[in-house]
Amino acid sequence: MSKTTATKPILLIVEDDAGLQSQLRWHFDQYETVVADNRQDAIAAMRLHEASVVIQDLGLPPDEDGVDEGFKCIQDILRLSPNTKIIVMTGKTDRDNALRAVAMGAYDFYQKPVDPNTLDLIVQRAFHIFELEDYNRRLHLSQQEPLEGLITNDPQLLKICRQLEKISPTTVTCTLLGESGTGKEVLARAIHQLSPRKSKRFVAINCAAVPENLIESELFGYEKGAFTGANKTTLGKVETANEGTLFLDEIGDMPLNLQAKLLRFLQERVIERVGGRSEIPVDVRVICATNKDLEAMVREGSFREDLFYRICEMTVNIPPLRNRMGDKVLLARHFKLKFAKEHGQNVTGFTPDAIAAIENYNWPGNIREMENKVKRAVIMADGKYVTREDLGLAEAGELSLNLRHVRQEAERGAILRALSMTDNNISAAAKLLGITRPTFYDLIKKYDMNIIATPPFGDADLSGE
Repeated sequence: MSKTTATKPILLIVEDDAGLQSQLRWHFDQYETVVADNRQDAIAAMRLHEASVVIQDLGLPPDEDGVDEGFKCIQDILRLSPNTKIIVMTGKTDRDNALRAVAMGAYDFYQKPVDPNTLDLIVQRAFHIFELEDYNRRLHLSQQEPLEGLITNDPQLLKICRQLEKISPTTVTCTLLGESGTGKEVLARAIHQLSPRKSKRFVAINCAAVPENLIESELFGYEKGAFTGANKTTLGKVETANEGTLFLDEIGDMPLNLQAKLLRFLQERVIERVGGRSEIPVDVRVICATNKDLEAMVREGSFREDLFYRICEMTVNIPPLRNRMGDKVLLARHFKLKFAKEHGQNVTGFTPDAIAAIENYNWPGNIREMENKVKRAVIMADGKYVTREDLGLAEAGELSLNLRHVRQEAERGAILRALSMTDNNISAAAKLLGITRPTFYDLIKKYDMNIIATPPFGDADLSGE
């Protein structure tokens, strides 16, 4: 029997009283309830379940350093999920703290003792408000992000989207550059959908996948009797895309002898079928894509320079997935939802080690590789959560998002690069980094770096040994 995808909204209950925790969990069984005894467990649960509504006891026990866990828990949850609705539970005399919690971003408060039926009304309203706001956010995003099929939060790629929006209504020939699997065809289709030609056909041909002796007839078509087996006149991809968009994928693999014919078509907007004599006018928008360095190919003589300039009226460099900020987990969750629905799997999320592995993996195959790995993982998952083993990824170690650690790693890396670029010349390296020599010495000592300075400055071993 196939599994069904869970549709219950998720409610997180943060309460250290085991009796009350059990009572609330039993009462709110119409939701998928998750419980936590303290702040650390609550944050772990939020990372795993992405709860829409949280019921939190404001009087959580303080941590080992005596820090108030209740308010800190509110801050941490909202930092992870700003749209989650938090309902705080307080004592009868704790109204001031309840108002403080609301001022910090909590949705509402409820004073103990708990009447589950009254609390139920507040919870229902919180879920309703969350759903309305979520709908409005998605509606707003659909208006702000019109590139169909593209999923990203990366500032660099969002900037590219704005550029594509500007060129979409024009007839400019655009070339998309990027590694295999970065979504070049997705962007090409998005350009077509934003253009006045969107009601006409989008026709794609992979220049690397068609044998060299067939690609001309595939592009331009052929007349009856043009060659053995040509039993009827057949339209090529160019004619098929008339009044629409033609997408030439992997144009860097197009044979050199065909590049001249393609150039003539791009300049004159006329074609001749194989075996034909008459010129056929064609009105088509052309978008090209390749994962090769066309400029290097021009220098080597394997790609025509005049064709290069003709197809590169506008070039767009698509960043690989490893360089897209925040997109790895975003895309993984998108594919998880897609394939869980397609295959009827009751998979609701990723385990923390899976999230860490996704973030740390380099994804050499980019989005195509991620799609394949997540699809397999959703099908093979034994429980409700995809694990690192399901994804087939190596152990990532601890994923650190601590800003102090990130800054330290960045500083240490910058120092090493500066020293490498200046051949361990302390003064030159300090100047390159925009700091003084004493500050440079302090940083080297701070990070316990064993550096031997280059003469003539005579800076000895800076490790202090």
